[in-house]
Amino acid sequence: MNTANLQLTGLYSALVALLKLIREKDLVGRDELDAALEAAERQTVEDTRRAPELSDSNVDAICFPIRYLRAANDLLETGQLSFIELTSHVARTKPDALVR
Repeated sequence: MNTANLQLTGLYSALVALLKLIREKDLVGRDELDAALEAAERQTVEDTRRAPELSDSNVDAICFPIRYLRAANDLLETGQLSFIELTSHVARTKPDALVR
């Protein structure tokens, strides 16, 4: 496996831990976090200044971390926070087509 992928796995796990802490401290609620992440995803998909050579697959890859954190936010109460469970959730709930 590529070392960068391993580092990203660790980074995603750290971000989920921070998201969990933010929620546990009642600094920001579930819906507020989801709205912020949804806005980030929408902005990413609709960015008209993006390089034109980026394919839908490239944009999908850019959106993965946002979708991953949205999944973590959604599944926080269930305890399903392993990297594999979250990536599986992202794959199952991924939009069929990107809206631009």
